[in-house]
Amino acid sequence: MSLSSALSTAVSGLTAQSIALSAISENIANASTTAYKTTEVSFQSLVSGAMGSTTSTSSVVAKTSQALNVTGAISSTSVATNIAIDGSGYFVVAANAGDTGSDLVYSRNGSFSTDADGYLVNSEGYYLMGFATDSDGNVLASNTSDLTSLSAINLDSISGTAKATSTVSMAANLPADATTGQSFDTSMEVIDSLGVSHTVGQTWTKTGDNTWSLTLSDPVLTKDGTTTSGTISPSTVTVTFNSDGSLATTDPSPVDISITGLSTGAADSAIVLDLGAAGGTDGLTQYASTSSTLSISPTFEQDGANYGELSGITIDESGLVTANFDNGVSLAIYQIPVATFSNPNGLTHVSGTVYDENTAAGQVHLNLPGEGNAGSLVASALEGSTTDTATEFNKMIIAQQAYSAASQVISASSDMFDTLIQAVR
Repeated sequence: MSLSSALSTAVSGLTAQSIALSAISENIANASTTAYKTTEVSFQSLVSGAMGSTTSTSSVVAKTSQALNVTGAISSTSVATNIAIDGSGYFVVAANAGDTGSDLVYSRNGSFSTDADGYLVNSEGYYLMGFATDSDGNVLASNTSDLTSLSAINLDSISGTAKATSTVSMAANLPADATTGQSFDTSMEVIDSLGVSHTVGQTWTKTGDNTWSLTLSDPVLTKDGTTTSGTISPSTVTVTFNSDGSLATTDPSPVDISITGLSTGAADSAIVLDLGAAGGTDGLTQYASTSSTLSISPTFEQDGANYGELSGITIDESGLVTANFDNGVSLAIYQIPVATFSNPNGLTHVSGTVYDENTAAGQVHLNLPGEGNAGSLVASALEGSTTDTATEFNKMIIAQQAYSAASQVISASSDMFDTLIQAVR
């Protein structure tokens, strides 16, 4: 190796160690960055020539890479919209809310929060993408492998909701010691599709031994108790009991009620009136009264809800996003997929913790969390950085020493050049 080669090789050593120190600095700076992947530096010799079994090296180069298939530790947070992937895969994200298809990119940074427009955006400003679902969690898109079926998750579109009553469960004791023809009045509340409450009157009349007739009156608005608000059908139900006081039959069975022509403009209501299981005592019963004054004191449970505002969301391990309302109603709104690649280490680094697909990484596959090679989701949690600060400081010392040694070679080469110049004068 000539003197000039020694000098150039030492310079390349300085350059390589500078790259190493830069990577180490970046790693240490991102030791607390969500889902950051440690940058590793490898060194390679450049061969300047070869003859037979002899080779001549002239310099060294440093190459950086990230082990994207290595996951950081997962830690809990108090933020419901923070998500970590426990296993392989990436969130599909977008730089702009309207991006789709090939414009989408990938990240494991799940530090999502709601922005001013209702979108879920992570700490790097990228929008979380998902499939829109119906209220039962069924994905509406026909092709869940197509990136164009994804949209930016937005919560402003579901600011409030109401739920129509579909089932009313009633429990009550009808007095066995009532006389034939004796009647008792009760009422039940139902809610229409617009969240308006209606009261349906009930008249219980004993028509014979172990036999009662229930007459249902047309509903009235609960808020004033007088304005008829629809038409109910059927208006009469026959109920019989066994000799042990348990429910025997209802006619019709089941008791399916419809309320039509609602004055509120709501959709017609279809309601199941659950009076209990035949042979059971979980609903209606017929026993003698313990009071000298006969009465019926029913309890009702109905599944409708008046209008409620969005109070928050929950995300389960399968990636289903559910909107929760202050009226107790919960509705599925989005399904979060997990994107996987055959060679994630081949992804192109875009910026921060964001990557893009390419031929080296392989084609992207959209999976439900926990299915195939995709990891499951952990809500209210974040993935930590893969940087080990102790290891990085150790690397820093080694790089510093190598840099110092290379500078000494440059100094020695400079002295030798000076000596050579002096010799030829």
